[in-house]
Amino acid sequence: MRQVIIPQQLADLPRELPSGNIVALSGQTMGTTWSVRYINLPGLPKVAVASAIETALDQVVQQMSTWLQGSVINQFNHAEPGTVLPVPWEFSAVLSKALAVASQTDGCFDPTVGTLVDLWGFGPQQGRELPPAPESVEAALLDSGWKKLQFDPVRSELKQSGRLTLDFSGIAKGFGVDQVAAALRQSGLQHYLVEVGGEFYGYGVKPDGQPWWVALERTPDAAMLDEYIVAAHGLGLATSGDYRRYFEHEGRHYAHTINPATGWPVAEAPVSVSVLASSCMEADAFATALTVMGLERGLAFARTHELAALFTVHAQDELVQRASPRLQEMLQ
Repeated sequence: MRQVIIPQQLADLPRELPSGNIVALSGQTMGTTWSVRYINLPGLPKVAVASAIETALDQVVQQMSTWLQGSVINQFNHAEPGTVLPVPWEFSAVLSKALAVASQTDGCFDPTVGTLVDLWGFGPQQGRELPPAPESVEAALLDSGWKKLQFDPVRSELKQSGRLTLDFSGIAKGFGVDQVAAALRQSGLQHYLVEVGGEFYGYGVKPDGQPWWVALERTPDAAMLDEYIVAAHGLGLATSGDYRRYFEHEGRHYAHTINPATGWPVAEAPVSVSVLASSCMEADAFATALTVMGLERGLAFARTHELAALFTVHAQDELVQRASPRLQEMLQ
């Protein structure tokens, strides 16, 4: 069965339809792929749009990729204790949002879990086949904790207070989507759909008046579940799933989302959590946080904070879906 999600801001669409053609572009970034569809404008070459997109994405990688030696995030991670590092405004914006979500979620989202991510083999040094020793996890926990960060957002300065290791993998891709959308707007485009690694931001409509329809991601074994499609106008969409990066050992599934409170991959995590928000960066961060919380706590949080979220979870021997009240309000 298909469920249709219509956000409130769809009523704000201009009455005059765009008259150009749909142009499609694609490429690779952040270890995944990107794609953009937009309604072209006279005198705006496709090569110029592609260049603006790639510049925006390359900037995110240069600042926030732990895989890139010399990135801003790695400069901080490898800095000597006491080092004060000036950071670009983009990095500052992402860290500010990460810390805000960390505070809202009581640390279920934590940008300082880099040491734990590396320990479990989900960082640049990949390839674990068995869990690390519990004492190693406890030691890594001591080098984590968002409240230990010394960050001055006014000066855009970050101090390495010890051995903290930042990891933006739960928020940077969403920010990249938002940055591409911003680059398209600066180019004069008013109707577009941006996707990076399965995360989206859309604005406007197509020439036939149809919105940019996006399907909420489903797991490979969830074909029998309802399909949720959203009219993506002024809306970011991100999905966190335990089926993307994981390893199995002695019958247990260890997925890439780390519980910052325990230092271990989230136990009995939802199969996936999709979140709709005004920015893809926010959707990205909250999808990770709700995954850490789990179904009941996550639904309660989504209800209190009016988050539009869809949980897919195991219930006995089958998969079930649970939508937050805010998402249910959008269903048509």
